[in-house]
Amino acid sequence: MPLFVNRDQIFAHQVHLLEHKLRSKEEKILELETENAILHLRLAESLGKQRQDSEEVKTLDRLHCLRKSKVSHAVVTKLLSEVQEVKQCLSEIFAVYVSFATELEEQSRKLLEKVEQASQSGRRGDEVQSLQERVAALERSLEEERERCRAERERRKELHNTVVELRGNIRVHCRVRPVLPFDRVQAGSGSSEEVIHAVGNDTLLVNSPKTGPSGGQTKMFEFERVHGPEDSQEAVFEEVRPLLTSLLDGYNVCIMAYGQTGSGKTHTMLGSQQELQKRQQGIIPQAADELFRLISEKPSENHTVEVSVLEVYNNEVFDLLAKDELGNVSSHHRDVITTSAGHSEVTSLTNQSVSNASEVMQIINSVLKLRAHCPTLIHTDSSRSHLIVTLTISSKSPNALALARRLQRAKKDMQRSSQKEWWSPRCRRANPADHSDEHLFASSASSPSPSPSHSPCPSPRPSILQAPFKTQLQLVDLAGSECVGMSGASGAALWEVSCINRSLSALSDVLAALAEQRPHVPYRNSRLTHLLQNAIGGDAKLLVMLCVSPTQRFMTESLQSLSFGTRARQVQRDHPRKKNNTLRAK
Repeated sequence: MPLFVNRDQIFAHQVHLLEHKLRSKEEKILELETENAILHLRLAESLGKQRQDSEEVKTLDRLHCLRKSKVSHAVVTKLLSEVQEVKQCLSEIFAVYVSFATELEEQSRKLLEKVEQASQSGRRGDEVQSLQERVAALERSLEEERERCRAERERRKELHNTVVELRGNIRVHCRVRPVLPFDRVQAGSGSSEEVIHAVGNDTLLVNSPKTGPSGGQTKMFEFERVHGPEDSQEAVFEEVRPLLTSLLDGYNVCIMAYGQTGSGKTHTMLGSQQELQKRQQGIIPQAADELFRLISEKPSENHTVEVSVLEVYNNEVFDLLAKDELGNVSSHHRDVITTSAGHSEVTSLTNQSVSNASEVMQIINSVLKLRAHCPTLIHTDSSRSHLIVTLTISSKSPNALALARRLQRAKKDMQRSSQKEWWSPRCRRANPADHSDEHLFASSASSPSPSPSHSPCPSPRPSILQAPFKTQLQLVDLAGSECVGMSGASGAALWEVSCINRSLSALSDVLAALAEQRPHVPYRNSRLTHLLQNAIGGDAKLLVMLCVSPTQRFMTESLQSLSFGTRARQVQRDHPRKKNNTLRAK
């Protein structure tokens, strides 16, 4: 029994020892794990420091490289500039060398030619001289022929204008505008092709397309003057200038621009709105300048000029210079009446006095904003009304009879001072012999009818008055005819197009009636024709400026405009009558 007890104790003691060892091992394992964790943390810290150090090293290397590259870039730029300077110097040297070589070669060639000429001068001297004389003679004859041709052309032009004036015809000029960028943008390559060309000073050529109704036919139109796309505003006005001289001679003048929308009517009449572009001024500003220039050349005569501006919009006449209650310019409706003399007249028309061309254009530019405009598919700033600018000139010439009497008295004073005869300053009856001579001298300058002003003892006050006479210059910018399908008009714009086309059709009907010499001319079918009755069918000198587009896209409208001009040339009116200076005796 005791043997078994000792054995259990031994096993228990061994188990206790093993457990103690196990605990010590576990504790040691824990210590090692703790130490391992600490080592891992230290390793991570060292790796982070290493990574940070490597990034700093890389940053330093990058900064160092950038500094090196900047220095090298500056050096390279400097070297390149120096290389460019060297190249420029070399090119200049080469250019000088080339010029010297060319000059040397030219001089050597001339020297060889001179040597050759000197060697052959003995044989060809007379021949060269005769050839030079023949060339000079041919040049003189050519210049004479040119001068003769120029004189004949001017003479033909003067004779043609005289014939036109005697027949009372309407002068028709035509202007072809250049192809503009919007022609190519809006149309295809075929529609933007130029088919209308100015082939001479008075001839226009129209090449009809093969697909059109004309079947590829070529048409020719003749007018008094044809301006091509290359003609400037000054060239166009030079053909109009002679008409303005007739104003101060006592004739009424009317100039109107006719054509489709976008054909250049407003540009031809008004030109550029910028004052700096003097070369782009139209007929209206240049006509105002020319009118006041002509007035300045006649200081002995008394002239006053008044301007009025009318607008025909939707077959109604508006006065653009009328003012409201506050004194601001605003368009007012006006009526057109026919006077007892058969002339058309605008009721309550506003006229403003002007003293120079700048005042005229200032007034016109101030009222142009009141004119109706509307953008269309053809033109971005299309005028929707007819604009009529009228310059009224009141002229009063000096008293011709008073000047003649003054000359007679001066002559008598000289005769009496030489003969030392008695003379009374109050009455010329004191010397009957001289009175007979004076009567003969005065008879050539005055009327033989008895009058107190023609008495030998005239009244101390002026007895002969000069009645002023008025002439008018009408400048008309017509609204453009257009096709509704092409312009894309709708709503209110459609009614505007209808009114414009109807007024232009009425104008064509009036010209057709005048050309066919019908007993009745339908002036009152439209406010436009009723307003222009004095210019179209009266005694005014009328010039129609046709404006056409050169492209195939507007062929139909251009042919209509050219047909209108052809009909206008066929009109035969009465000879333009001159407003005479009438003298009244009191």
